[in-house]
Amino acid sequence: MSDDSSVRIASHLRSVAAERGPGAKLPSTRELAARFGAGPVTVQRALARLVAEGVVETRSGAGTYVRRAPRATVSGDLSWQTAALGPARSGPSAVGSTMRSVPHDTIALHGGYPDTTLLPMREIASAFTRLTRGGGRPEAFARPPTAGLPDLRRWFVDDLDADDWRDSDALITSGGQAALVATFGALARPGEAIVMESPTYWGAIAAARQAGLVIVPVPRTGGAPSAADLDAAFASSGARLAYVQPNFANPTGDVWTAAQREAILDVVRAHRTFLVEDDWAHDFAMDITPRPLVCDDTDGHVIYIRSLTKSLSPTVRVAGVLARGPARARIGTALTVSDLYVSPVLQAVALDVVARPAWRSHLHRLARALQGRRDALVSALAVGAPMIEVPAVPRGGLNLWAALPAHTADGTPTDPGLVAARALALGVAISPGPEWFPTEPTGPFIRLNFAAAGPERYDEAVAILAAAVDPV
Repeated sequence: MSDDSSVRIASHLRSVAAERGPGAKLPSTRELAARFGAGPVTVQRALARLVAEGVVETRSGAGTYVRRAPRATVSGDLSWQTAALGPARSGPSAVGSTMRSVPHDTIALHGGYPDTTLLPMREIASAFTRLTRGGGRPEAFARPPTAGLPDLRRWFVDDLDADDWRDSDALITSGGQAALVATFGALARPGEAIVMESPTYWGAIAAARQAGLVIVPVPRTGGAPSAADLDAAFASSGARLAYVQPNFANPTGDVWTAAQREAILDVVRAHRTFLVEDDWAHDFAMDITPRPLVCDDTDGHVIYIRSLTKSLSPTVRVAGVLARGPARARIGTALTVSDLYVSPVLQAVALDVVARPAWRSHLHRLARALQGRRDALVSALAVGAPMIEVPAVPRGGLNLWAALPAHTADGTPTDPGLVAARALALGVAISPGPEWFPTEPTGPFIRLNFAAAGPERYDEAVAILAAAVDPV
């Protein structure tokens, strides 16, 4: 009956809109509910239908209006911008496929975030409520210190559980990407080199290119850059900066061993360079809980970045940067110039959630849930798409790094981009491997996020992937 009523209301409003014309105000929800004997939800359903059709538009606090016709646009000649802008800094693919929006019924294995069912949404909602009820925390509604709320900075330092770090060493940023952009820009000038593991996070590649840096790739050997390769990269390029992910690297899931950590830090100290440690998966440990590399550094070589966005909520973009000495001052200046400060409301909400005992309980539940999803997707691939190989099952993080067969059945070299396009057309979104390499890829790879789509759709997704790899 509600569906019938919403159809009748929508039909009536179409007639009213056609009669009154663009910009006219339509009857209120209360008037429509009384006229048709329907509830407010039914009226809202009818309005939502007309909004989707482009017939009406709602204006917050003002009501519903007949949508105005789009303004006529004048097509100008924009070709002059090509010469004015000059060479692009971002490279051929500035934004990775993880940021792509897909239809709601697509099986999303491409993204960089967990499904909201895995996040502490109830705790976040409660934190917002506490913040606004009875005045909440006054500091959340005033301009905060440019470095961030003192209590949140203290939490990042205390949670690191390492010696010799002070609250004043911490900076709060609006997410990990903002931290990377500011750090790269503060510690290297355009035209200088930055050393990166290969493959690595596409966002770091994009940030380095946007800053005008020359990326010097170093392959992982046994899960980490070899000390010899890193030494040679610093020596040949003159780089004073490197970007690394020692724990649960994105996209491969690699974790550096104790011996690798020590050898790499020795090279960094010998060359008197900075190492930017991206601890993006700190809250996504499953089988092991490795300590951040920064815990082994006392001389200010390691710049540590840890984001809470993925483990709290995409709407709470908060991260911490830990650095010492003049490097910390330069990063702080870069952050202030770009953002002035991070929303104190989001800082206060983040602190409210992570400082409570329930946060630890949430992380334990999250680890079990991620482990179950990871194992389910690995099993589904083994059964339904044995031609897709997972070289190493990650012990933390959100992703599987999978190798495609070198050639299709007809002998054609496998193209990960083409496989991704075929899969998307069939209803599965994945991330093609080439965008995770700062230079030419070393093989046909894809990255699959097991934290976004539910396990109940893995078998369907794997069947589609198998068809996309080698279509009949």
